[in-house]
Amino acid sequence: MAADTPRWRRMQFKRNKVWLEVDDSGAPVVHNGKVRIKYNLDQDYEYRVHPESVTVIDESQLQKKTAPRKPASKSKKNTPSPASFEAEARRQDAVLVFTDGASSGNPGPSGIGVVLRHGDRQKEISKFIGPATNNIAELKAIQAGLAALKQTRLPVRVFTDSTYAQGVLAFGWKAKKNTELIRSIKQLIKRFDDIQLIKVPGHAGIADNERADALAVRAVKDHRA
Repeated sequence: MAADTPRWRRMQFKRNKVWLEVDDSGAPVVHNGKVRIKYNLDQDYEYRVHPESVTVIDESQLQKKTAPRKPASKSKKNTPSPASFEAEARRQDAVLVFTDGASSGNPGPSGIGVVLRHGDRQKEISKFIGPATNNIAELKAIQAGLAALKQTRLPVRVFTDSTYAQGVLAFGWKAKKNTELIRSIKQLIKRFDDIQLIKVPGHAGIADNERADALAVRAVKDHRA
C-alpha cells in the first residue's frame, strides 16, 4: 500500500456503519480536532466529525432495516421544516447555502440563485449564466455559493432540490457530461472542514429555497428585458 493511501476502519456513527480514516497503528487520524468518515469507500464525498461521535460497532444500536413501504401520497409526504434547518444551523454555528438554477428551454437562457445565511447575516446572488441545461444551472449555483464563502472552518450546509447535483457531487454518480464543472466544484468542496450537501424538495414552501428559485428566474427575466 502506498504511503499516501488512506487506511480505513469499520466503525459506527449515529447508529450507522461508516468507514473511519486511521493511521498505520489503527488510531483515528485527527485534523483540526475532527476525524474523516465515509459511508461508502467508493464515494468521493466525506464528512468531518468529532472523534468522540465515532464508536466501536454495537449491533444492538444500529439503524434497523425495515421492509420497503409504498410511497406516501403527495398529500401525506413529510416536508423538511425550514425551522429545523435554522435550529440545527444555529446549534452548529453553520453557514446555510440554498441554491437553485433555472433554464428556459433546457437548454436555453439560464440563471442561478443563491441565498447564503449565517446567524443574522444574509447574502443573495442572482446571475445570468447564458445558454445552459437545467443540470448545469443547478451545479453552477452550488459553485457560486461555495465560491462566495471565505471562511472554510465553519460548518457549511448546502441545500439543493436537484437529485442530479446531489448524486454527482455527494453520492459518487458517474457523470457522462459536465465533468469539468463537477471536478471544479469537488475541488471547492475540499476546501471546507465540515460540509454537507442536502437534498430538499422543490417548491415545498421552504422559504430560502423558494427565494433561491426566484433569484434564478429573475436573472433570466432581467437578461431578456
